[in-house]
Amino acid sequence: MTFPLPFTPRRIAIGANAHVGIADSIFARRPDLELRGKVYTDITASDLAWAEAYIGFKQPPSVSDMGNVRWIQCTGAGVDSWMASPLDPNILLTRSPESFGPMIAEWAVSRIFAIQLQLLELAEAQRERRWAPRDIARVAGTHALVVGTGDIGRAIATSLRALGVHVTGVSRSGTADSAVFSAVHPSSALGDLVGNVDWIVVAVPDTPASRGLVSRSVLARCNGAVLLNAGRGSVVDETALPHALDQGWLRAVALDVFATEPLPADSPLWSDPRVMVSPHISGLTTIDGAAHGFLECLESLERGMLPKWIVDRERGY
Repeated sequence: MTFPLPFTPRRIAIGANAHVGIADSIFARRPDLELRGKVYTDITASDLAWAEAYIGFKQPPSVSDMGNVRWIQCTGAGVDSWMASPLDPNILLTRSPESFGPMIAEWAVSRIFAIQLQLLELAEAQRERRWAPRDIARVAGTHALVVGTGDIGRAIATSLRALGVHVTGVSRSGTADSAVFSAVHPSSALGDLVGNVDWIVVAVPDTPASRGLVSRSVLARCNGAVLLNAGRGSVVDETALPHALDQGWLRAVALDVFATEPLPADSPLWSDPRVMVSPHISGLTTIDGAAHGFLECLESLERGMLPKWIVDRERGY
């Protein structure tokens, strides 16, 4: 893309719940900047007409365009909410460099242990004051397939390997810059791999190449695996999950992301005891991470360089 460099914005709008903390963190290092922050739903067209740059996870709902903003710094690693907006192609879009991998790995490990150790069933038995002995299988020695071998996928694989889990990866290219995977296959081989694993952990963003990747036909080839999705809801055929569970293709599901968020109250996923639901909290942006990411990109722009974290709009990340 062509973008005027150097770019030295001084008026920055912040649309985030933690806008006060982010503004304080930025101002401590760059008191020369003018900062205006609000919860993103309260950002107005006049705020965007004033601002030269914007920090936030998605476009404010009360505006039709980004006004005078020429640069958007997304506070998340996934930029699908911005890609879905009618965004001027001349606006520079960058993303947070914060590593969400360790936190999402903890989310995945906690769900795997909860399912393997039958913690929900034991908690229910306790509420009923019922002594409920059962066989418990170990996590060590099981086989996980991690879909996505980037920063997040590598962190998940590292944590699982430390628990004695055999970890295979799937990536768009069929390669990964990491030794934590015993093997890495192209995404086109996904259907051939899912029948021989215990855990399928989805950790890819929403892109044209990833949408619908875990389709009904892929689910039909599973053999009692547990599916965990911390990537994006669009990657998995959510409507097929109840049938996949009933047919035994899957034995349990843990979901942090959904096709529609918040998950609609009438979704059958809420009441299915084989499904664990969390409200898109597996990898949360920190105040320091949001501020640091913005300042890193800003310093690059001021030096006349495009930031390392620029988004390729064709690829979606």
